[in-house]
Amino acid sequence: MELALWLHDAVYDPRARDNEERSAEWAKSLAVKKGLDADRAAGLVLATKHELSTLTPDARLVVDIDLSILGQPAERFDKYERGIRFEYAWVSQQKFREVRAKILEGFLERPAIYGIAHFRVKYEAPARENLRRSIRRLKGL
Repeated sequence: MELALWLHDAVYDPRARDNEERSAEWAKSLAVKKGLDADRAAGLVLATKHELSTLTPDARLVVDIDLSILGQPAERFDKYERGIRFEYAWVSQQKFREVRAKILEGFLERPAIYGIAHFRVKYEAPARENLRRSIRRLKGL
């Protein structure tokens, strides 16, 4: 799990669509060298794509940790959002706003953003408020 947390964003190119897969390959190769379960390490990295409907308890923990930024205090979340915009500076403002709002709305549509009770109790309400505020800003409301 620790290897997956360290490496889940090891390969990150905002223009690429295979960052998680490439990070998973890196995690897999490092796990082999360290005598760890390479498939497990790669699977935990791939869980951070946030596309899997069923997750193992370990994958759920990795995903919840990855999403914990959403539930941070407003100032920290807003800084994170500015960083996301900087990473996608090559995307037009209009396109960025449309796509980013859709991504954030996807999180709000979930019955729960976090799968583990501890994370739900600690982060669910502030995450939903941060997401709503960001969506309003993106939509110019």
